[in-house]
Amino acid sequence: MPDPIRAGTVQPIRRRCQWAQSGAMERYHDEEWGVPIHDDRDLFEFLILEGAQAGLSWETVLRKRARYREVFDGFDASKIARYDARKVRALLGDPGIIRNRLKISSTISNARAFLEVQREFGTFDLYIWRFTGGETLRRARRGQGDVPTRTAESDAMSKDLKKRGFRFVGSTICYAFMQATGMVNDHLRTCFRWVEIE
Repeated sequence: MPDPIRAGTVQPIRRRCQWAQSGAMERYHDEEWGVPIHDDRDLFEFLILEGAQAGLSWETVLRKRARYREVFDGFDASKIARYDARKVRALLGDPGIIRNRLKISSTISNARAFLEVQREFGTFDLYIWRFTGGETLRRARRGQGDVPTRTAESDAMSKDLKKRGFRFVGSTICYAFMQATGMVNDHLRTCFRWVEIE
């Protein structure tokens, strides 16, 4: 009798990190989370979305991500930095995003701080990856309980970002940002993506 897996009739079960439970979270886990990012626009998007997540679930943010890209001009920091009170009122009235005045105003001030970092370092990428020495930190987590919510690197990043005028960049948010953008590989050792990213 032929092996059904070799015959292509049955797909082998992929073991994922425990948090990837829904379809949206599985896709995000399988395609994006932990992949090293060096594009400034993408890094800015994740910095803003991780801040928007504060107090909410990442799945909530994922469901609103397309609308965020639409109303925040594709996360073009130079455009966001020029938003005025009228634009803020429009954003506060948009049910497709997280309508929190502090988070919206921090997106604008963070865009201005982001542009300052680009001016100083050439790119935000060169600045932000300094906190891991320019490389992905490789971990071998055995269970979800082994994954921290903050580290010395995220503490340093948070402190420096705050000094530069960024908001919604506490150490826990910074560590989530590091995980999302591949600055650290926090896929569990049993997860199929751990090896792929390595």
